[in-house]
Amino acid sequence: MSKDGNWAGGKIGHGLCMAPLFVMAALAIGPLLFLAGGSLMGGNEIEACIRPVMNGEEGYAGWHFLPLYPTLRHLVRVLFDSPEFFQMFWNSMKITAGTLLGQLIFGMTSAWGLARYRFFGKKVVYMLYIVLMMMPFQVTMLSEYLVLDWLGLMDTLWAVILPGIFSTFSVFIMYRFFCGIPEAVLEAARCDGAGEWQIFWRIGIPLGASGIISALVLQFLECWNLIEQPLTFLKTKSLWPLSLYLPQIRLEEAGFALCASVITLLPALLVFLAGSDYLEQGIAAAAVKE
Repeated sequence: MSKDGNWAGGKIGHGLCMAPLFVMAALAIGPLLFLAGGSLMGGNEIEACIRPVMNGEEGYAGWHFLPLYPTLRHLVRVLFDSPEFFQMFWNSMKITAGTLLGQLIFGMTSAWGLARYRFFGKKVVYMLYIVLMMMPFQVTMLSEYLVLDWLGLMDTLWAVILPGIFSTFSVFIMYRFFCGIPEAVLEAARCDGAGEWQIFWRIGIPLGASGIISALVLQFLECWNLIEQPLTFLKTKSLWPLSLYLPQIRLEEAGFALCASVITLLPALLVFLAGSDYLEQGIAAAAVKE
C-alpha cells in the first residue's frame, strides 16, 4: 500500500476514534448551553418550550439553544431585585472560604507529618484516613450531628465549616505530593542548620504547591455544591447556601432559576479553568497505589 493510502487510513482511524469523544463532549456541554440559552429567554418563550412539563399537557417539551427573542430581564432581576439570592451567595462564599482556609492550615500540616516523619502507628493512621475518606456522609452524619449539637454549633455556618475543615481527601492529595520530595533535599537543608518549620515553609510548601492547589480546587468544587450537610445542619433559611436555594425556586420561575444557575456556576467554572492543570496532577497522584 502506498504512503498516501497509509496516511488516508490513519486519518480515517483517527476520525473514528475521535468521533465518540466529540459525542461525549457534546453531551457534557449540552446542559451548559441549555442554561446559557434559557437564561436569555423571555418567560413566554420558555413556557412555550416546556409547557407540557409545566402544565401536565400531552406532547413533548422542546428546546432551542439560541433564544428567538433574547432578553436580560432575568439577569437584571437576579442582580438588582433578589437580595435573598445574594445573601445565600455570600453564605456559600463563607462556607467555602472557611473550609478551604481550615484545610490549608490543618490538612497541609497533617499531610506533611504523614509524608515526612516516622512515628509509631503511622500506617494505622494513614489507613484510618483512607477509610474515613471512603465513607459517605450518611455514615458519619449522626455522629457529626451529636458532636455539633453538644458544641452548640447547630444551625450555624460553623456546623458545615468545621467538619469540612478536617476533610481527609485533601490530606490524601497533599500527602502524595509531599512524598515525592527527595529526602536528600531535606537532609541538605538540615545540614545547613534549617529547622523543621523552616524546611516545611521554604521547601515543603514550594515543592508541594501543585498538590496543595489541586487539593484546594477539588475541595472548592465540593464545598460550593454541598447539599446534604447544609440540609442536615442548617434549619434557618437565611443561612442556606445557593446549593439549597436553587431547588426551592418554583418551576413557574424557570427563567429566573436558569439565570441564577448560570451565576452560581461561574465561580466553580472559573476556579476549575484556573486550576485545571493542577487538578490533572492531583488526580494522577491520587491514582498511584501505595
